[in-house]
Amino acid sequence: MTQASTASPYLIAVVVSIAAFMEVLDTTIVNVALSHIGGSFAASPDESTWVLTSYLVANGIVLPLSGWLAGVMGRKNYFLMCIIGFTAASLACGLSVSLPMLIVFRLLQGIAGGGLQPIQMSIVMDAFPPEKRSTAFALTGMTMIVAPILGPTLGGFITDSFNWRWIFFMNVPVGILAFFLVRRFVEDPLHAKAKGLLSIDYIGLSLVVLGLGALQVVLDKGQEEDWFDSQFIVNFSLLSAIALLAAIAWLLRQKDPIIDIRLLANRSFGMASLMMFFIGFVLYGCSTLLPLLLQTQFGYDATLAGLVLSPSGIALIVLMPFVGKLATKIQARYQIAFGMLIVSIGMELTAFITPQTDFNTFVLLRTAQMIGLPFLFVPSSVMAFSKIPLEKSSKASALYSLLRNLGGSMGISLLLSDVARQQQIHQSLLSEHLSSSNLAYTSLLAQYTQTIMNAGHTQAEAALIASSKIYEQLINQSAILAYADSFRYLAIITLVLAMIALLMPGNLLRAKTSEPSVAVH
Repeated sequence: MTQASTASPYLIAVVVSIAAFMEVLDTTIVNVALSHIGGSFAASPDESTWVLTSYLVANGIVLPLSGWLAGVMGRKNYFLMCIIGFTAASLACGLSVSLPMLIVFRLLQGIAGGGLQPIQMSIVMDAFPPEKRSTAFALTGMTMIVAPILGPTLGGFITDSFNWRWIFFMNVPVGILAFFLVRRFVEDPLHAKAKGLLSIDYIGLSLVVLGLGALQVVLDKGQEEDWFDSQFIVNFSLLSAIALLAAIAWLLRQKDPIIDIRLLANRSFGMASLMMFFIGFVLYGCSTLLPLLLQTQFGYDATLAGLVLSPSGIALIVLMPFVGKLATKIQARYQIAFGMLIVSIGMELTAFITPQTDFNTFVLLRTAQMIGLPFLFVPSSVMAFSKIPLEKSSKASALYSLLRNLGGSMGISLLLSDVARQQQIHQSLLSEHLSSSNLAYTSLLAQYTQTIMNAGHTQAEAALIASSKIYEQLINQSAILAYADSFRYLAIITLVLAMIALLMPGNLLRAKTSEPSVAVH
């Protein structure tokens, strides 16, 4: 047995997933409340976004370091510290009386929460024997995939029905429950015991913190600052690139690096991590695009936009256990290829949206987008850790989680930038049709003008109002076409990844067999 606890591995998986679910939920739940937060503190939209940026920057820095920190403190001790820190910071966020105070506590919340995802995965991986890890990853998959989907729904409901502060307050009882359950049921196996702070790689630590911190700022602020037309973005991009390249060169020379990037040399772990990067790209990217589209172009409020996403989350919960059982019957690479193909079809179908698309259609489209994700997350995770030795599981989980979150940050940033750029292009092209030589335009203008005149306006007033109305429709259609383009890009990306997945190494964990881990040098 690799797990010292006598508790059921299923119970352990549920217990540690409570805390991780809470943290992953917080990556998306705050998004829909930004306008309310800004209103409470009389802050501009630009200032309010630092509530998100501070969390993402801190989270992104701590994620890859969590394996090293778990080794220093002991995995269970570190996990408990993360739960305490995240819960206390959540309470402080809810009690904040100014925007700077909220940003500071969100920073602390991100620092504490950064260790929850990877340590959850390593604890669950140790609790199950290799032939049952697909079941374990089906359980953790509900945390990693369902939580970001439910976040906007829950956030919208709480914000519209109560107050944005309850988004943070709700973490307090959940955190307290998670702390006592983890303390009671989880124990560290020998390889996860505290090793103490024998030495600190100050250079490696500094380079990683600097590089990842600057990168997160670039990704979060790039669109807002107009990317490389901004000296601020240029400076942070250069800082990130130099620091990360130096960090890679330095870490590869260390015997026991704080981030073991040599694990990526393992073909199973490396290719599965690449897939997880794009799973994050697609999941977080489209989970940001769709609610934004619904609220800005279709007039949905936060709650209604969130309800479009919820049924897909229920579908994933139903599918996860089923996909977990397939790992002993179907090669992981075939499942991943199938999952990517299904996601690609869902994204392509969404690219055919029109201004007349209704709520039920959006629900079906969202479900079509997401229904392939279980076939991606579970097999990718099984493949990634099939050849990782137990003593490296915490560092491997940290690196794996980092790539997923980094993919998510890049997906959100690049897709939002693409929507803004494509909207300008479509607006320019559609504007060419608003001329007196276009019969469709002149006919529509005359129709609107006459209708408005019948309401009591003069001809001059009616003509002006009619022109404004047509231009509003043009702006709306330009935006919808831009979103459709982004969904089509996601369809192309996932289709290409479906073909690449077939090149992944074969692995099939047979039930009732236990394959020994192969050390990674």
